[in-house]
Amino acid sequence: MMKGLILAAGYGTRLYPLTLDKPKPLLKVGGVTILDRILGKLEKGTHCNGVYIVTNAKFYDCLSGWKDSARYSFNLDIINDKTTTNDNRLGAIGDINLVLTEKEPNEDILIMAGDNLFEFDIKRFISFAKEKQKLAVALFDVKDISLASKYGIVSVDNNNKIIGFEEKPKSPKGTLASTGIYYLPSIFFSKVSQYLQSVVEKDAPGNFVKWMSENEDVYGFVFNEGWYDIGDKISLAKADEEYIKRGL
Repeated sequence: MMKGLILAAGYGTRLYPLTLDKPKPLLKVGGVTILDRILGKLEKGTHCNGVYIVTNAKFYDCLSGWKDSARYSFNLDIINDKTTTNDNRLGAIGDINLVLTEKEPNEDILIMAGDNLFEFDIKRFISFAKEKQKLAVALFDVKDISLASKYGIVSVDNNNKIIGFEEKPKSPKGTLASTGIYYLPSIFFSKVSQYLQSVVEKDAPGNFVKWMSENEDVYGFVFNEGWYDIGDKISLAKADEEYIKRGL
């Protein structure tokens, strides 16, 4: 068994006014919320026995209200990280550490950004990660150097081990991007707190991946199916149009 962890504590400022009173994961793409699409993937493709959804003080009540009508085969645990603005947020790594310290899970964790949509079979990624028994990251080739500068760009060897990582490089050396999908075996949970004690950057998970790859073997799972990073109104509209057109 394993646990799921969805990072949903952002404030979605680039999507205002859509996210003034609603968290980004509850925006709809093709008539279905981003969060429900992610959870649907988990329910269909994993042996998950519980999902942590980390939010903030601003959106805690909203997500708790959504949970009241949500029906999934696993338990949903909405966690308030107590932050109130974009300026005092804990950041993605801080929120992951919050779950690990407060909830003390003893199963491996599949971590997903609450604003990412993906179309590959999650079972393939989990099988890949379990075989490696290392931190694993889902990778997608954005095929555009200018676009690559917006992401963590990864290089891998012939065994899919990550051998290079640049977070939002000004001059990318490639176009293989780290997505917001990670598999963290329980034997590496302590590494999260070690990372937070050793560096200042607590937000972009890619920085944790870079740090881990410099200290441990980390593997990248490359997929070619669709991936949508919902960061602004343009990307939201593009995903919505695509999902409606394809009937997804």
